[in-house]
Amino acid sequence: MFEERIEKKDPFSEELLQLVVFELSGEEFGVNIMQVSEIMPISKITRVPQAPECIKGLINLRGKIIVVIDLNRRLGFSPKENDSLSRIIIVEVSDTIIGMLVNSVSGVLKLPLCSIEPTPDMIKSKINSEYLTGVGKVGNRLLILLNLARVLGEEEIDELNQLSSVSSSASYVQ
Repeated sequence: MFEERIEKKDPFSEELLQLVVFELSGEEFGVNIMQVSEIMPISKITRVPQAPECIKGLINLRGKIIVVIDLNRRLGFSPKENDSLSRIIIVEVSDTIIGMLVNSVSGVLKLPLCSIEPTPDMIKSKINSEYLTGVGKVGNRLLILLNLARVLGEEEIDELNQLSSVSSSASYVQ
């Protein structure tokens, strides 16, 4: 659905895409606001032994165990120490709720669909092109638009589901 809307470009269209805009490794990224349920400050993240590098750990969000991924690591950037600007963006991908650790969130932006262009080769060489849906132009700013369903593949989403459900049931066993 998200890709279809971006590919159908009509220069006279008034249709807007609402994005949550965040920063990673000095670059601005955006994700469809319809996938975001909340943005929260960093809370206690419990490490998971032998988890892949990009999995930061688990958080308890109002009684629900959520897996948090470090989006810097997932996209191949150097990890960054958490600070007062760091945030966890809670998103839903393929019926799975995931936390994404980002450097900072700058806000919500309405972007006309006609300002979205295909991802330039230079960006594709730095980030896996599967993860991207395009680049949005806002004045002199460029936003790299992520396709969250591809940032985490189906197998990884299944693994995250299992990890959070095992952790949830383990926390109730005590």
